[in-house]
Amino acid sequence: MGTPQAPSPWTLEALLTAVTTLPPEWLPTLLGAVQARLLPPILSFVARSGTGKTTFLIKLLPELRRRGLRVGVVKHHAHPTSFDTPGKDTFRLAEAGAALVIGIGPVETAVFRRQTDGADLNAILAREGAGLDLILTEGLRRGPYPKVELHRSDRSHELLCRPDELVALVSDVRWPWDIPQFAWDAVADIADWLCAWQRLRRAGRESPR
Repeated sequence: MGTPQAPSPWTLEALLTAVTTLPPEWLPTLLGAVQARLLPPILSFVARSGTGKTTFLIKLLPELRRRGLRVGVVKHHAHPTSFDTPGKDTFRLAEAGAALVIGIGPVETAVFRRQTDGADLNAILAREGAGLDLILTEGLRRGPYPKVELHRSDRSHELLCRPDELVALVSDVRWPWDIPQFAWDAVADIADWLCAWQRLRRAGRESPR
């Protein structure tokens, strides 16, 4: 008996038929595994309010770009208000009942999708993150992704996270923890470390320590 041949890439119907024969309770696990395979490495930068997460990322992103990484950023919006600006046509159309509004201009395209229930962030990132090397989130302190904490001693003498929750720490003081630690002005060193972390995550290995 010959060796079974893998299905050709274009036999989508055969693949869909095979999936529909699985027990229904297996489907969430299968979909989750597919989403995880499609996602680039994701890293959350967390900090207390006013610490300077956005300013830090604005300095870090050009360093990562110079190292050849295509990076996406997720901005966590914790307030129960819209991202879109009241009074704008896109906002008015959504208020009128459109579930999806796409604004297209000469320099950017913006997509506004009204969603009242909790968003499946992994599904969104798997759909929108194709071709990216890395996704950084600003915030998502309680999210499931590896975390780097940004800390300033004039904001707090304590950290938000435990050491076992962090893969690295950026602070103006040294902490007695066995994790990579960086000063605020060591942006190039942080970018080098992050590139190494991204390569290891892509390879399915642990992050550099």
